[in-house]
Amino acid sequence: EEQLVESGGGLVQPGGSLRLSCAASGFIFGFSGMTWVRQAPGKGLEWVSSIWGSGGSPYYAESVKGRFTISRDNTKNTLYLQLNSLRTEDTAMYYCARGFFVRPPTVQDLNSLNRGQGTQVTVSS
Repeated sequence: EEQLVESGGGLVQPGGSLRLSCAASGFIFGFSGMTWVRQAPGKGLEWVSSIWGSGGSPYYAESVKGRFTISRDNTKNTLYLQLNSLRTEDTAMYYCARGFFVRPPTVQDLNSLNRGQGTQVTVSS
């Protein structure tokens, strides 16, 4: 059974940093493209970033490009998202999912993703 467990969220001041982790099991992680999405209060899912199975070809939403970095450790079956220069508008529940996108996916594609339980990121002074 495919399982994804996110962690690392928390409360941080604007300009701060966090590192999110996603522990994966139940599928061949190293062969799978992986994605981070987020959902702000009262809004729909938003694609954040994707990375190919080998760890290459990262893609980012324009809103996070230059501030967030996606990475993975296939020996640990773990996906990461480094969040730097955080802004209040980055406040959201962050989810990882199996999938790979090079541009913002459709709402239908987003809603069809099998996500973990999420980890909350709150950016506030």
